[in-house]
Amino acid sequence: MLDVCLLGTAGMMPLPYRWLTALMTRYNGSSLLIDCGEGTQIAMKEKGWSAKPIDIICFTHYHADHISGLPGLLLTMGNSERTEPLTLVGPKGLERVVNALRTIAPELPFDIRYIELTQPVEHLEERGYHITAFRVNHNVVCYGYTIEIPRAGEFQVDAAVALGIPKNCWGRLQKGEILTIDGETYTPDMVLGAPRKGIKLTYCTDTRPVPSITENAQNADLLIIEGMYAEKEKEAKARQYKHMTFYEAAEIARDAEVSRMWLTHFSPSLVRGEDYMDEVRRIYPNAQLGKDGKTLELDFE
Repeated sequence: MLDVCLLGTAGMMPLPYRWLTALMTRYNGSSLLIDCGEGTQIAMKEKGWSAKPIDIICFTHYHADHISGLPGLLLTMGNSERTEPLTLVGPKGLERVVNALRTIAPELPFDIRYIELTQPVEHLEERGYHITAFRVNHNVVCYGYTIEIPRAGEFQVDAAVALGIPKNCWGRLQKGEILTIDGETYTPDMVLGAPRKGIKLTYCTDTRPVPSITENAQNADLLIIEGMYAEKEKEAKARQYKHMTFYEAAEIARDAEVSRMWLTHFSPSLVRGEDYMDEVRRIYPNAQLGKDGKTLELDFE
């Protein structure tokens, strides 16, 4: 099971009813954060989630509304007696940007590990999360992220019995270990069926529509995607500043055949987003307006 919480949904500036962009997930005791805008810590407190278990923070890009909350968050994590290393992921220049921000958070009781993205698509394995970072089209280098939790095939009891594998070793094989018993080597594929459908979440903000989003979001259980503008008269502005409209996001969700879509990263000028959702749902029916604190549990089938 993957817990998903949209902590903040605002773009450009925080508002009294919207914190800046951030998404948090929890899986198997480890939390992952994508972006950390101003107010992210407050949003966590309002939700009742803790910063201490965050092991990975992924950044889409380095505009202030996506990273300005990081120094305070690092200090909070340090004050919570965290000593385990923290992994940060983001476009090239990550370490330089974070070190500049850490001028006001210089001393931490844990190490920071940096993974800088340089290729159009990169794959990472961290804490049980399979992370795909893919480049999108903003006015600075920017990435979207797909987070997947794979699911192994069903354990084949008959195969394990036929091979004479002791029962107390079954669980280790099921977890992916390779075992040698009395000179015989047993691998997980000997006792596991074909891989089953896992969990897939795609998150993407600050971009024009590009094929990489549709490709990487294909058949996702949840697509969280920016809808900076809803008003039709702002389509030219979306193109100029390399953002998306509600309707462009809906077309991506439809073409990627995702199970559901949440819109996020709204312009400060957008007041009544729900007024535009009927037209959005004509393009993609299972579209929802994101809001701060919106939460979902994604389960294996």
